[in-house]
Amino acid sequence: MLALNVLLLVVGFAALVKGADFFVDGASALAKIFKVSGVIIGLTVISMGTSLPELAVSTSAALRGSNEIALSNVVGSNIFNLLVVLGVCAVIHAVPVDRVIIRRDFPISILIAVLVFAVTGVPSIVSGKLPALAMADNAGMVYRALGLTLLVLFVSYICYLIYDAKKHPTEEEEIKTMPLWKCALLIIAGVALIIAGGQAVVKSAVYIAQTFGMTETLIGLTVVALGTSLPELVTSIVAARKGEVEMAVGNVVGSNIFNILFILGVSSSIHPVAVNTASVYDMMILIAVSVMTWIFAIRGKSIGRLGGAVMLLCYIAATTFAIVR
Repeated sequence: MLALNVLLLVVGFAALVKGADFFVDGASALAKIFKVSGVIIGLTVISMGTSLPELAVSTSAALRGSNEIALSNVVGSNIFNLLVVLGVCAVIHAVPVDRVIIRRDFPISILIAVLVFAVTGVPSIVSGKLPALAMADNAGMVYRALGLTLLVLFVSYICYLIYDAKKHPTEEEEIKTMPLWKCALLIIAGVALIIAGGQAVVKSAVYIAQTFGMTETLIGLTVVALGTSLPELVTSIVAARKGEVEMAVGNVVGSNIFNILFILGVSSSIHPVAVNTASVYDMMILIAVSVMTWIFAIRGKSIGRLGGAVMLLCYIAATTFAIVR
């Protein structure tokens, strides 16, 4: 039974990655047919497509009541994106950071992480309860009110990006055109694979966690987060090997904003998400590494090999802490 669930986990990850790929190709071509600009496609369809695996897993977890995976998948994916995806890119090739991302998107990603932490984790810290709680104990909640607030912020952010893209147009990227029927087929196939893959990953991950005595938080933070971040990791490594890393930071930071505002917003709107003590510490780590990466970007307008190596070491330390705590 364990071997079957491990196989189900791998197949689920493969379905998530391929489904996201199908969805992005189909939706991008469809948007092009209807004369939507390449910039807006990149800001909305592409960024949403690369985060669809996280959305599928977190939503499936919320529907199944596996709330620990719903939250730890978002936090774990964001930590993985910053430290591993950017870290690997920087080790391969120095990663330049656009000035707009330093001034706008990085602060937004940090502020929304602080918002979630302030509502869910700070009360237990202020009351002095946190040190006395075990890692699996409930330390707070992401209620529907916060989830709806995050969704409102997400819509506002996307509207601003579209407004800014129209105000400051850039060179259009060529997107391969295809017949309307093929666009629809790719989108439907992509959504079907993503939904099926998300359910498979959650079901098998919960079983594996229970078999080895692992918490849902730990497996969501490590195995599930790594698996759902594969699209960002693979794409960024390929781009770095070709020396085309200009958009790496923007894609990672944009994905992290999407994960918190939309994915956590949708998950907690479906079902309030319990926040255990371990997740409170993980949110502290996310805020700390976000600030660290932002500082790396500010200092040299790029993230170099040394910064990338430090980020990878930080991920190893964070994962070790998650396992031994």
